[in-house]
Amino acid sequence: MTAEDPASSSVTMSNKSAPSSSAKPPGVAGAPNEAALVTLMERTGYDMVQENGQRKYGPPPGWDGQAPPRGCEIFVGKIPRDVYEDELVPVFESVGRIYEMRLMMDFDGKNRGYAFVMYTQKHEAKRAVRELNNYEVRPGRLLGVCCSVDNCRLFIGGIPKTKKREEILEEVSKVTEGVLDVIVYASAADKMKNRGFAFVEYESHRAAAMARRKLMPGRIQLWGHQIAVDWAEPEIDVDEDVMETVKILYVRNLMMETSEETLRKVFGQWNQGCVERVKKIRDYAFVHFTSRDDAVLAMDHLNGTEVEGSCIEVTLAKPVDKEQYTRYQKASKGGTVAAPAETPQPNYIYQCDPYTLTYYGYPYSTLIGPNRDYFVKEIVFSRSIPFIFHRYWML
Repeated sequence: MTAEDPASSSVTMSNKSAPSSSAKPPGVAGAPNEAALVTLMERTGYDMVQENGQRKYGPPPGWDGQAPPRGCEIFVGKIPRDVYEDELVPVFESVGRIYEMRLMMDFDGKNRGYAFVMYTQKHEAKRAVRELNNYEVRPGRLLGVCCSVDNCRLFIGGIPKTKKREEILEEVSKVTEGVLDVIVYASAADKMKNRGFAFVEYESHRAAAMARRKLMPGRIQLWGHQIAVDWAEPEIDVDEDVMETVKILYVRNLMMETSEETLRKVFGQWNQGCVERVKKIRDYAFVHFTSRDDAVLAMDHLNGTEVEGSCIEVTLAKPVDKEQYTRYQKASKGGTVAAPAETPQPNYIYQCDPYTLTYYGYPYSTLIGPNRDYFVKEIVFSRSIPFIFHRYWML
């Protein structure tokens, strides 16, 4: 789940010191639970500021450093609309020190059903997801908790396939601010063309949000073409301990005609028999090794080299627990967040695209993203399984 888009209008309230009964900050005064909010602020010493349709609680009193890094924030969904900070803070401070809580608010004074909670440490955020997902905040009302991502990347579709990365970067930079990078993938069939879309990285979430608004269909055309714009699917963080066990390589930008046997020979040239199996799908593949050392050795030697005339990219495959991914997807769409299934061991899928997720047994029907309407005409079928190119899992 990503941080909320900045709104065009804002109302600000601030509390520079712990409030007293005679001086209640705007936004707290007149609130349905005014007395409870004042008591909370007096107990913790935290400030409250309301702006852009959200009420911010924090940072901690005396905080004198930078904000916590990425990975410290969680998304909280399915909040009853009459539940506020006085009930939420005690729940979430039970697993770690809260840096900031942002409760999304409506004009009628009720919350919008979700919030973002940022902790001071990454391990506190992970503990909150682990222990507070499905927390019963009211009888029969369970909270949905998952990791939040401060998304700075946009997906832009409808780009002429003849355009190069430099041309796309120049054109997007003309109409939006804060562009850091553009990621473009070559067509599977013709490496001289792009796939008709690009990912644009911005310097901040705010810059990306403002660019998204400006580029919405009907407002701006690129090279005279109608475009489709949406948030890129954010990548779920993978624990370092899990990544240390990975012995599968993800190989991208292969030639269509490159065979699995060729890849087996190329990737196994440093240790005969080290490649267990290869699964190639169109222009990318997964190469499974018997040991992590062999996988890392092959990656170090082959990343950025040419295989049958195409420069390939080689990275360690990133496993994501199926249950974690299910909860993440449902929470990001405002759906029900199911309790984790009891499984004897982690059941991992590897981040890439819908076709490969299907290959690893993940139900394809849940993988259609926000650009479904745009891409319904662009589906390419292979063995009756649709392959849709806009997924951020390919990054």
